[in-house]
Amino acid sequence: MKREFREDIIEDVTRDYRDRAELRRPYETQWRLNLNFYMGNQYCTALPSGDIADVEREYYWQEREVFNHISSLVETRQAKLNTVRPALTVRPFSSDDDDIKTAKSSTKILNAACDKLDVDGVLTEGTMWSEICGTAFYYVGWDEKGGLAIGDGVYEGEVVVNVVSPFEIYPDNLFAQKVSDCRSIIRARSVNVDELKRIYGKTVEPEDNDVIAMSAVAVGGGLTADSALTKLSVRTADRSAVLIERYALPTADKPDGEYAVVANGVLLHYGTLPYINGVDGKRGIPIIKQVSLVNAGCFFGGSIVERTIPVQRAYNAVKNRKHEFINRLAMGVMAVEDGSVDIDNLEQEGISPGKILVYRRGATPPRMMDAGSVPSSFDNEELRLLSEFTQVSGVSEVMRSNEALPTNMSGAALQLLIEQDDTRLSLSAEYVRLAARDIARHVLRLYKQFGTDSRLSRIVGDGGEVELIKWSASDISSDDVVFATDNELLSTPAMRQNMMFELYKMGILFDEDGKMSESAKHRFLDALGYGGWDSAQDMTATHISRAEKENESGSYAINEFDDHKLHCDVHIKYLLTDCDGKKADKLKEHIKEHQAMMNAELRMQNAE
Repeated sequence: MKREFREDIIEDVTRDYRDRAELRRPYETQWRLNLNFYMGNQYCTALPSGDIADVEREYYWQEREVFNHISSLVETRQAKLNTVRPALTVRPFSSDDDDIKTAKSSTKILNAACDKLDVDGVLTEGTMWSEICGTAFYYVGWDEKGGLAIGDGVYEGEVVVNVVSPFEIYPDNLFAQKVSDCRSIIRARSVNVDELKRIYGKTVEPEDNDVIAMSAVAVGGGLTADSALTKLSVRTADRSAVLIERYALPTADKPDGEYAVVANGVLLHYGTLPYINGVDGKRGIPIIKQVSLVNAGCFFGGSIVERTIPVQRAYNAVKNRKHEFINRLAMGVMAVEDGSVDIDNLEQEGISPGKILVYRRGATPPRMMDAGSVPSSFDNEELRLLSEFTQVSGVSEVMRSNEALPTNMSGAALQLLIEQDDTRLSLSAEYVRLAARDIARHVLRLYKQFGTDSRLSRIVGDGGEVELIKWSASDISSDDVVFATDNELLSTPAMRQNMMFELYKMGILFDEDGKMSESAKHRFLDALGYGGWDSAQDMTATHISRAEKENESGSYAINEFDDHKLHCDVHIKYLLTDCDGKKADKLKEHIKEHQAMMNAELRMQNAE
């Protein structure tokens, strides 16, 4: 690469980063304000310059306690959203038997990869950022040094999924709604220069750059005490430089896109987009976006924190003014004639019980002024603001409070309240589901691109059995990941269990003899969360698992200890859905053998 071209790339990427940072500054100011209010530093304000400044006390006696409702609202929403973990499956490329088989294998590979990469934990961390700042991002890439070692310094490689805070993302268009609508995205963060040397093999000089840090500040408290609150501040990082990565989508002159990495005037890498992670085998940006609430015509999403900040400020003001009023009532306000008493002694000691108060002869004795009583408007306003928290955030007291509900409330009414809460959260829950689906698609596409060698993955089946599968990139024929379940907030486990009980009461789960078969009993208990509840059900699961393995392998053998009824049910279901050709003929003969042995056992029982 020529020196002039290299310098042009460095200048272009650095200038592009600075321009985008300036355009994004108002959003960053709001995120910092949200984080401060979430952590409890609620006596701060945003300046026109974009900085966050503390609001000082006007008087030494001023009550400045923080009654943080924002953190409890966010924690409640996050607790509900953390239950959203959709079951994902790979849709076959076609109805061909081979495509159906590879799709099932891809689903197993995907489940094993998500478990290994701890995608649930990644989504939990990402949801925290999206709930506070409104937007979270995920980076899905490939680590050449990951996975098992297959030689001297050579590894099989592994997918990496990392949470990226919104502070690190700079889109080229702030009005783009999706990542795919942007032509390029910059990810910039502070990295230690020694780490840059290890990764890229080039020396980068340290530079002054600001990073977000936590510190303690005493801005709260009351008349006699201060509160140390956690504050979000900016400090200069030591021995670090800003690592700027610019991902640009393919163009006519650059059909594979562009990927440039710059740090403090040094070009660390320049080339094409590294990953084939787009639709139809195209290269794309390895960034996935998740929002809490969509802002129309804006790249970054909204958060309930920024909506509740005015309510939180008003609530703190009402509570503190109310306490100041109570302080005046409890401690009193004394009127003293000038020169009648020792003011210094009275100010230091007050009027303690049994105190002898000496005042000048002929002067007016000190007296306590009538402070009245606490106005009822304080209580009314406090209740109104609590109600406004619910209206703005969509989180009601049913979700936040542990108090018992009225005993005269019916179960239907209680269920209706819970469903209303879940309905307000269902939109945010859907964005979590979409992010999980996109992560899964990127994971499969990267395995398809880099997982050329044979790999081993451990799969845990429905029956709790551990299975090792051997696979390679050729086993992934489709990356079309779809949801196998509905939105978890719209169909909770309690709702599904109630539906199962209703079906049981209606007799739909019984056969023509009015009894529930062992297979139906096993599935019923499994749906209620009691799969393998007793030894009988363990044995049922074992028979079903053995029959399913026979279906997958195509090798059928009768065992005298088989539960022929269960085996017939599993085999017939497989025959009607996924089996045809010579394999179907072989399976039909096997089913007839089971039925013959089952009939023979029945005849023996009747003869006895």
